[in-house]
Amino acid sequence: MVAQKAFPDLAETSVLSVPGAHCAGCMSKIERGLAEVAGVQGARVNLTSRTVTITHDASLDEHQLVGELAKIGFESKRRPRSVEKPYSAIKPLLGPLAVAAFAAMNIMLLSVSVWSGAEGSTRQMFHFISALIALPAVAYAGQPFFKSAWGALKHGRTNMDVPISIGVIIACGLSVYEVVVGGEHAWFDSALMLLAFLLAGRVLDAMMRDRARSAVDSLLGQAADGALVIREDAAPEWIAADDLQPGMVMRVAAGERLAADGAILNGSSRFDQSLLTGESKPIASHIGDMVLAGTLNLDAPVDVEVSHAGRDTTLAEIARLMEASTQNRSRYVRIADRAARLYAPAVHTLAAVAVVGWLVAGATLYQALVIGVAVLIITCPCALGLAVPVAQVVASGSLLRAGIMVKDGSALERLANVDRALFDKTGTLTLGQPVPDTATLDALSADEAAVALGLATHSRHPISRALSDALMARGVAAASIEGAGEQSGVGVSGAWNGLAVSLRRPESASSMGVGLEIEGYPTRLIPFADRLRDDANEALAQLGKLGIASSILSGDNPEAVAQVARETGLTGQAGASPADKQDAIARLQNSGRNVLMVGDGLNDGPALAAANASMAPGSASDVGMQAADFVFVQGAFASVPRAIRASRATMAVVKQNFVLAIGYNCLAVPLALLGYVTPLVAAAAMSLSSLIVVGNSLRLVRAAR
Repeated sequence: MVAQKAFPDLAETSVLSVPGAHCAGCMSKIERGLAEVAGVQGARVNLTSRTVTITHDASLDEHQLVGELAKIGFESKRRPRSVEKPYSAIKPLLGPLAVAAFAAMNIMLLSVSVWSGAEGSTRQMFHFISALIALPAVAYAGQPFFKSAWGALKHGRTNMDVPISIGVIIACGLSVYEVVVGGEHAWFDSALMLLAFLLAGRVLDAMMRDRARSAVDSLLGQAADGALVIREDAAPEWIAADDLQPGMVMRVAAGERLAADGAILNGSSRFDQSLLTGESKPIASHIGDMVLAGTLNLDAPVDVEVSHAGRDTTLAEIARLMEASTQNRSRYVRIADRAARLYAPAVHTLAAVAVVGWLVAGATLYQALVIGVAVLIITCPCALGLAVPVAQVVASGSLLRAGIMVKDGSALERLANVDRALFDKTGTLTLGQPVPDTATLDALSADEAAVALGLATHSRHPISRALSDALMARGVAAASIEGAGEQSGVGVSGAWNGLAVSLRRPESASSMGVGLEIEGYPTRLIPFADRLRDDANEALAQLGKLGIASSILSGDNPEAVAQVARETGLTGQAGASPADKQDAIARLQNSGRNVLMVGDGLNDGPALAAANASMAPGSASDVGMQAADFVFVQGAFASVPRAIRASRATMAVVKQNFVLAIGYNCLAVPLALLGYVTPLVAAAAMSLSSLIVVGNSLRLVRAAR
């Protein structure tokens, strides 16, 4: 990673899409190349979103930056104002992978006859048929490598795809020569097997990256598509969210989400801000109060004067925080970065030494080239390339069968290293379902309980429904309420046996609750609380045994957080905004801790992205599930320690895979240099090393048990 310079206050930031960036070598070349451009103060590549964020002087514009990237060898384009559909790296690879694998299998079948002793015209015929299959297949399946290699070479650079491309092309060239002269050997199968294994590794890696890419789109989708704008001199008009401007007045009906940030001009209502703040209790807002894009208007229509729209809203800012936090988090990316700079020159040098050495030793040019090709093929980092993604995919499948979905395979590495856990409260440690206080319900008289149930059945509010369910579970029969009616934001009222009765939201209550008022009876306050998950304390105890300290980090009110803290024995921070949560995580990370964030709401999005690893329950918001690395879909909180144990097992296997892959090269490369390995044997050895790595990874099939 290029060291970032201190940025002056007047620096500008541009984000460009770079679809051609696919590996750590690309990341290194882009960042180092841009760092040499006058006026560029820093650059950071995000391989997950295929973007580069550039901090630069005002003297540079995006058009110039696109030109500078072109000089480095990467096509780029300006990012549109609205977030574009995430780029998928899988689709362009599936066709080449299918062609390479299918052609390799068919040529291997033809090669069986040659290996069995076919000679003369029969062998020539099989070689000729193999050439007809292989040459177009290689031309198509090799495009991802050929294009990348040519893009680097024409700009005077090299990358990991250059030796791969050279090896494949020379192997095919020598094979065609063998066909023409009627020789014994052809290595079409070697070239196609090499391409098939390399493409398989890239597809596995791309599968994991694609799962982590849609968080920003999902987040911005929480805002309304547009709003009804009110003007004094014109009829109301529906205007798209991107076209809203500060000063416009939106009329937001009950049940609608806001399309922009603004202040209330007329009316009052309650707003569900749980996705933004984590506050489980709806917030009452009146004239002059600020309301935010993405929040839900619950009770009554209001007129809102727009203050921030489009990419300037609080919702969009959270999206930017999430995107910025997903960059360069894996230690293996940094290892691959260094390997990318060494691999190509090292392999080129080895192959050149082999060719020159054998020519000096008296070999023919043909023999020397065959040995050079064998060196290029046998040093292919196929096993190294599969070491991580195969283990990730197998472990992800095991976790999925246990009810834990892995969104980002590299998070298995980060989760294995966590030593600190932060938990949101509502919907995470708790079920996110308010329940009435049992002792209060026990204290109600039979008449009071019957009236409360009768009133609650006339409302669909979550509090009323929870009260109704609790009373019916106790066998209470509902009283008959005459003239029952509900007033949004206030409660339900009516008459019972000629007495005025109501179920109201008490204005003075600092936590969730409802007041039961019966004429001639004392007012009963029925408090509500969010119930702790059944297995939360057991899971927290398991985390302690794994050496992970835990605490609560919530945007909810202090009273609600304090209650859960008492039940779990954890310390807690209440009233935390999305930025506060990010700051808390940053402080822990700066002190050397590896942080796991477990949360479920939109307000947790930046924290989930900023943490070293993150998890969300299956009941989380769409944004929470998209931003998290893991989602425990079955709702069991024990999934948290289970995922950590599986991640640690996965990283143990990954390290074993690296040892196996490196050991293979230490054994095979000297044999190839000494001329004991043909291109076919090299391809077979390379394939065998890959299969060993895959087989070792398959041991993770039971990792989540």
